[in-house]
Amino acid sequence: MEPKETSSERLFEGVKQFKEQNFSSIKELFQDLEREQNPHTLFIGCSDSRVVPNLITHTLPGELFIIRNVANLVPYYCPDSENYLAAASAIEYAVNVLEVENIIVCGHSNCGGCRAIYYSDEKLKDLPNVKKWMELAAPVKAQVREKILKARSAACKRDEFTAQLNVVEQMKHLLTFPYIKERYDAGKLNILGWYYVIETGEVYNYSTRTEEFEKI
Repeated sequence: MEPKETSSERLFEGVKQFKEQNFSSIKELFQDLEREQNPHTLFIGCSDSRVVPNLITHTLPGELFIIRNVANLVPYYCPDSENYLAAASAIEYAVNVLEVENIIVCGHSNCGGCRAIYYSDEKLKDLPNVKKWMELAAPVKAQVREKILKARSAACKRDEFTAQLNVVEQMKHLLTFPYIKERYDAGKLNILGWYYVIETGEVYNYSTRTEEFEKI
């Protein structure tokens, strides 16, 4: 019986296959990208391993500038803060240097990060950084309770509502950045909110007109 391939061996084999198969098929594209990038979209998505931005959007290398973190969160604008610098600096670079035309905040079904906002302090005692990070989604809890009551929906809808309303909340956070709001108000920057359903492959876009997520 042959020994089972380990996960690290799969990674090394994957690199070889990428170079031999995938890279060679779009070699000219990578040569064009050698010295500079010109992405049209900043994609803010969850770190969840089931969410693959380029796969969902059917885009090539060089098209998306990607930020991934637990629960696709966006910090509030605070130029003097020492918190959340990784996310804030990436947003700043994408908008002010790369001059992206779109920002997508993409949440997804069965999001463990969004579920963490309901965890007790006891459950979060070994996750202090997650607890601090999820403060950015704190306003969502009250919104979810209200939506469940209005819709008279079962509690099983809580995770779906949380992930969707969290997307809308993070879109609001983006507009606290002065340079984003200026471009958005001038029609030079689109801000989109998406909800990706893992098991069906469907993506829903948030409509500011209807205030609902509509299937793309």
